[in-house]
Amino acid sequence: METGFSFWGDWFKFFPSCSIKIYYGDCADSEMEVYSKLMPKPELNLVTAAILVIGDEILSGRTRDENISEIAQVCTQGGVDLREVRIIGDVESEIIDAVNVLRARYTYVFTTGGIGPTHDDITADAVAKAFGVELSLSKEVCQLLENRYGKEALTAANKRMARIPAGAALIVNAVSGAPGFQLENVYVMAGVPVIMRSMLESIAPTLKGGNVVHSRSILVGVGESRIAKGLGEVQKQFASIKIGSYPRMGKKPVYTEVVLRGTDLDLLDEATQKVQKIVDVEHAAQNIEIKGNKS
Repeated sequence: METGFSFWGDWFKFFPSCSIKIYYGDCADSEMEVYSKLMPKPELNLVTAAILVIGDEILSGRTRDENISEIAQVCTQGGVDLREVRIIGDVESEIIDAVNVLRARYTYVFTTGGIGPTHDDITADAVAKAFGVELSLSKEVCQLLENRYGKEALTAANKRMARIPAGAALIVNAVSGAPGFQLENVYVMAGVPVIMRSMLESIAPTLKGGNVVHSRSILVGVGESRIAKGLGEVQKQFASIKIGSYPRMGKKPVYTEVVLRGTDLDLLDEATQKVQKIVDVEHAAQNIEIKGNKS
């Protein structure tokens, strides 16, 4: 049941496209249930992150990035919603701009690359400028490097790795000694994968996550075009659940894997059941049987 009130008349003169529905009793329960699934739930306790990959070697293809997936896994396991990944070159102004945009937009920003001993390692310089603080030689880091490699190893090049922005906390590097650093919500880490992993392991316990994102996976024995319409309809019904379809080229009998992700387990399971029914219909029509669907 829906009704309007005469005192809204003047409102609609100015906003004629608006409509208002007011429901009474149980007659609209089913409609309200549908509407509640169509609308995303408020993202309470949401913790977000971005990754900023820095390095000409990545953009040129000379070096293959291995760090994004490592950071993404830590984020997912810790209830941090990774929202964006950027890859930029060794250009100071671009690093400054990216750091400032990302740190204002997300809870955490993780940077990789550009904190080594060579002239093109300019991430520390750029981050310091992004925050408007001084970059100076850290006596603490110099001592760390001296204890590890000896005083003779503190060359001018190696001292570049001891330059830390004012106010930053050090990120432990158990592999080679030269630390990364954290300035507010920005975590600056090495680009070398084994060193980055060491730094990531040291900061992971300090990250405060939000709602953990759960996932369900359905293996499909037909091309994704056969289930595309149905998936779209389910996605419309469950706006807070992310549904992705990933083709498996040449890997018969599985042609597609559908992955559903969300923080609400009840909605996730309900959406998964609906997708499974769509898949089961297609499988039955072609006498296909696939085992191994997982959560």
